[in-house]
Amino acid sequence: MLRGLDIRDMLLIDRLELEFQPGLNVLTGETGAGKSILLDSLGFVLGWRGRAELVRQGADRGEVTASFDLVPDHPGRAVLAEAGIEVEDELILRRVNTADGRKTAWINDRRASGDVLRRLSETLVELHGQHDDRGLLDPKGHRALLDDFAGNAARLAEVASAWRSRSEASRTLEAARAALAALQSEEEYLRHAVGEIDTLSPEQGEDEALDTRRRQMQAGVRIREDISRALDALGSGGAEGPMIDAARWLDAAATHAEGRLDAPIEALGRAMDALAEAEQGVSGALDALDFDPHELERIEERLFAIRGLARKHDVLPDALADLGEDLRRRLDALDGGARNIADLQAALTEAEARYDTAAQGLSLARAEAALRLDHAMAAELAPLKMDRAVFETRLGEAPAGPAGRDTVEFRVATNPGAPAGPLGKIASGGELSRFLLALKVCLTEAQTSLTLIFDEIDRGVGGATADAVGRRLAALAEDAQVLVVTHSPQVAALGQHHWRVEKRVADGMTTTDVVPLDASDRVDEIARMLAGDTVTGEARAAARALIDAG
Repeated sequence: MLRGLDIRDMLLIDRLELEFQPGLNVLTGETGAGKSILLDSLGFVLGWRGRAELVRQGADRGEVTASFDLVPDHPGRAVLAEAGIEVEDELILRRVNTADGRKTAWINDRRASGDVLRRLSETLVELHGQHDDRGLLDPKGHRALLDDFAGNAARLAEVASAWRSRSEASRTLEAARAALAALQSEEEYLRHAVGEIDTLSPEQGEDEALDTRRRQMQAGVRIREDISRALDALGSGGAEGPMIDAARWLDAAATHAEGRLDAPIEALGRAMDALAEAEQGVSGALDALDFDPHELERIEERLFAIRGLARKHDVLPDALADLGEDLRRRLDALDGGARNIADLQAALTEAEARYDTAAQGLSLARAEAALRLDHAMAAELAPLKMDRAVFETRLGEAPAGPAGRDTVEFRVATNPGAPAGPLGKIASGGELSRFLLALKVCLTEAQTSLTLIFDEIDRGVGGATADAVGRRLAALAEDAQVLVVTHSPQVAALGQHHWRVEKRVADGMTTTDVVPLDASDRVDEIARMLAGDTVTGEARAAARALIDAG
């Protein structure tokens, strides 16, 4: 409930402090006195979009503070908790607008964004006038209004979730089909390429190993002849034979040389041992260079095949094995594509069935709620002197989407037998006011935590009809706080709390003030509303009669 409103330096308001009460609060005043300024200021602190120029001329900044009482289960508490703002029983909103247009807001002394302020305001205040800022006249918003009336939040969440699953399944299936089509277009290439690589079966590092072996063999061809000649020179037909002869000759002569040949014989023995070691090493090297010429041919052929296939696929030779694995995976995807498409199609069919079930449930709930709303509207219109009017909530088919498959439109017929049409085109000014009031009552009957503001909802009606409108507002105020800006004395007379908005001029400066009225002042104000500028005794008597009748 709105408890207080403090306005400083906004438009024509210098300084204004208001304390509102439960029940029906009435604001009256002459045309142009500034009632709209009061609502503009309230809208400003609530974060609503409105006038760009709000700061009073000559002031550096304007400021509005609004205080609300929050009941324990008030929906605004969830908004505050989500925003990380401490939740208390009293809520204080403050917003400042500087002369250069900068706006700053606080919620319970915590800086807050305009988005948080607007989301919070939706749980606090409902402003409604004949020009309908909430969208009651716009069919685009009727479905959401009906869903709010029906309490379809859980069903809507279920339908939205099913729609997301269906959309994702559809996108996945289409992507799989596109991928399969791309693979099918290169099927011949894939099968040929995989066959080539599988036939060659290259291994990681094989190119380097083959190249090394080939170079060794090619080098062996060039040096083998020299090594063979060297081995011959070292063997029995070469150096070894003469050394053996020299050793035999020296041994025979040593017995007569009196030891002079002992050292040379020992040196020759060592030389023969070294010669044998060298011969053995050369022979081993020659054996190592011994190869089958056909092996070199085979190595070169495989090396050329590997490198040729690598050039064909524009990869390094060592990457051929990995390329083969990748191509085989793509070929497997192609071969298994039909099965995958079938599985994805089954998943889409299942998701569509879930969506259809959820959307059908939502449609049934909307149809049931539409009947309830039509009956509720009929009950509301009768006391508003429109018992012959017909209100109809019409449902139609819409393309499937996250909010279901229904269109919703509020239509009315003001006279029996007349065709029903859109609310804003069929009803006259006075009728429209009553239709909107009745619709407002029906759509907000469960929202007792809201402060309901009606801006000249009674425009275009008078007499008994205005009295009926006032009595419905008073009845609505029994369970909620209602603020009414009105020019109707019949409505004003039913108010429990009454303020007069008036314009004053002092020292060439025009300001707007809001004055609370006591019982005597209230009689004078209602008499003015009845009689105009000249208030007569008869007008005061009529005003007292209206108040007493209320």
